Amino acid sequence: MKNLEHILLNTLCKEGWGIVGIHHHHGFDVFLNGLRTATSGGIGEYLDLIPLIDWCKKLGMDVIQLLPLNDSGLDPSPYNAISSCALNPIFLKLSALPYLDTLPALSDKIEMLYEYNIMPITAYQEVLKEKMDWLRQYIEEVAPHIEKEQEYQHFQAAFPWIESYSLFKTLLLKFDYASWETWPNEYRQPTPEKRCELNETYTNEIAFHTILQYLCFQQLIHVKEHAEKHHVFLKGDLPILISRNSSDVWQDPQFFDLLHTAGAPPDQYSTEGQNWGFPLFNWDAMRQDNYRFWKERLQAAGNFYHLYRIDHTVGFFRIWGIPLNHPSRDGHFFPSEPSQYLPQGSHILSMLAASSTMLPIAEDLGTVPPEVRICLKELGIPGTRVMRWELDWTKPPPQPFIPLKEYWPLSMTCVSTHDSETLGGWWKSHSQDAARWAHHKHWHYSPELSHEHRKSYLRDSHHTSSLFHVNLLQEYLALYPELIAANPDEERINVPGTISPNNWTYRYRPTVETIVSHKGLLSDIRSLVGI
Repeated sequence: MKNLEHILLNTLCKEGWGIVGIHHHHGFDVFLNGLRTATSGGIGEYLDLIPLIDWCKKLGMDVIQLLPLNDSGLDPSPYNAISSCALNPIFLKLSALPYLDTLPALSDKIEMLYEYNIMPITAYQEVLKEKMDWLRQYIEEVAPHIEKEQEYQHFQAAFPWIESYSLFKTLLLKFDYASWETWPNEYRQPTPEKRCELNETYTNEIAFHTILQYLCFQQLIHVKEHAEKHHVFLKGDLPILISRNSSDVWQDPQFFDLLHTAGAPPDQYSTEGQNWGFPLFNWDAMRQDNYRFWKERLQAAGNFYHLYRIDHTVGFFRIWGIPLNHPSRDGHFFPSEPSQYLPQGSHILSMLAASSTMLPIAEDLGTVPPEVRICLKELGIPGTRVMRWELDWTKPPPQPFIPLKEYWPLSMTCVSTHDSETLGGWWKSHSQDAARWAHHKHWHYSPELSHEHRKSYLRDSHHTSSLFHVNLLQEYLALYPELIAANPDEERINVPGTISPNNWTYRYRPTVETIVSHKGLLSDIRSLVGI
């Protein structure tokens, strides 16, 4: 470990490692949308993380990972953000907002949202509408007070992107969420003079969205401060791509390749490939601008997180680009040659590592050229290891599982991801692979995942050679069948490459209060971690 410590403290990520510490870290991954407390307004909220931080400490863990919290407009998918920096106001805890004690009529209306808490899935769009209607009334009353606050004025000055985002959001609502590419030309590509005119015309509406962001920042910064008091680290998630219909693309279209969309080539899991619909980046233009887009993202995220997940890390090296209105199979990698994509990816990741004190952890799953993982090691950036997929590809089929003690320390071990089946779902739907794992562990295989085998699998995930061990919260809840759905498919958050009403509407069965007061769950998780 001493040798590894010496290596890591001489990488570009040395500040992040210095903050987090070079030792084993354990934690759980939370889909904020799916939480609910007695005072949640129909959806998980920023301040609902406070009791989970206290619980995390009791568990002997020190990391809480979160899925993206960016403003995604009407879409519940946090990976389809309409801003790379702005937070989603749907997660505001209304009952904790300032000056509310002077507005009893509005305070009473908050309880109307509680009916959405009892629904088995998250009613994202319904809750969004109700909350935004309430927030409009609230901000109309309190805006004069907030705008006088020195902290609010500092917030506006500290984040240059807020002005463009607030104007874009104003126009997006004006045109009923229609793509900015369909707006009248004076709005689609406004001149500096026109922008000044728009800012004057929509002063109150722009202030509304700016104040919303200020309130979001206040609540999430409070969460981070609470985590630091308890020596718990928050890990955020920065999606590599951004919605075509976003304030970033509208403001700086030159940074994006709008003639192609990102996706994945055909493979054994998808014979047609995948088309995600997001524009590619124009890396040359971004480099000429000194990567302002990425540095602003990191600056904003650094207010909330100590670590962050680099989504689709291989995409910084090469990404599957598909011509507009073509199937995925017609795409190709941009760039395609290692002589081009290795220097590109190394340069970009070096910039990311050097631009923030947060420690990045790469999502390097799927088909990743081996040179990419070598680059991550050189930069001191941990990768991700999903145990069921960790096979020794140097051996002939059927490839054996890599021994847990042979995982590279610069990695995060997990048993599943938000894009995969949970452990229970995998055991049910991939019986052949599950049987191979049972054979690997010298277990007696059964089509039903037993309690002891589930517990053993989770325990193993906390005792690999990886420095990080983080699993989805529902993987731990599954130790008690009454805390999860009977059908493990209902415990899945998202199925990539599909459009389904089940995607991103997942809700944890128990409330946060039930989770943190469950003595058996507390005892079991502590034993899994080794306490």
